[in-house]
Amino acid sequence: MASNAKRRYRTGNIIVAVLLLIGGIVMVAPLLWMISTSLKTREGVFALPPEWIPPIPQWDNYVRVWTAGPLLSGIKNSLIVSLSVTIVGSLTSTLAAFAFAKLRLPGKDFIFLFMLAGLMIPFPTLMIPQFVMFAGLGWVDTLLPLIVPGLFGNIMMIFFLRQYLGSVPDSLIEAAKIDGAGYLRIFGSVVLPLIRPAIAAQFILWFMAVWNDYLAPLIYLNTPERQTLQVVIANFNANYAIQTDYPLIMAASVIALIPVFVIFLAFQRQIIESVALTGTKG
Repeated sequence: MASNAKRRYRTGNIIVAVLLLIGGIVMVAPLLWMISTSLKTREGVFALPPEWIPPIPQWDNYVRVWTAGPLLSGIKNSLIVSLSVTIVGSLTSTLAAFAFAKLRLPGKDFIFLFMLAGLMIPFPTLMIPQFVMFAGLGWVDTLLPLIVPGLFGNIMMIFFLRQYLGSVPDSLIEAAKIDGAGYLRIFGSVVLPLIRPAIAAQFILWFMAVWNDYLAPLIYLNTPERQTLQVVIANFNANYAIQTDYPLIMAASVIALIPVFVIFLAFQRQIIESVALTGTKG
């Protein structure tokens, strides 16, 4: 009986491993094809059978892409938006999560549920009112509509950190209050060091979301030099797909992927650990 159970367990592990391998290949294949296409000639893109490894890599595609459109200004604008929103927004989100999790505020549960209810409103229903409001402020064709709303925090990050703070003992907060520490001192000296992995993980995920945002920049930005990277790449696709210059489009896409890919590889441990801890302690 024990040998049969062990055999079934081993067989189950093999099946799971094979399924995960197939799923991994399916997810990685488009990325590898994008990199491969960025190193091909225009004719090589349509070669049959398909060439995963170009016989002569065309590195000049990565040189041409910088003069084919405002790629450098797109990267600069995306960095301005992503870093300003995630740095300031992470601070305000962390403060809000601390207040909802540890402070005694009248009606804080109702306020938190009201904020969560806002997630059920689809963005398309808010596009026109927001555009009218920002147009009245004269913010259209500037980066302000992409930056200012995020400075006040992210409800998903607040929710995540609030759940994470549930694992922090209230006795630590009470001990700090007995020692005479104010709430800002408690937040900076006691709470912040304990939830730093969760903040790092949410910062990275939020940075990737803002960096890859396409719809909002498309609505508010008109001047090519003020557009973010994702809109610039979309314009690449509109302009060069007609000329079947897909290697140029893929080269721009690879360049756009590099910052997010490097950040994710560098901090993937924090992302996995914080999500796992929240699931077990929240």
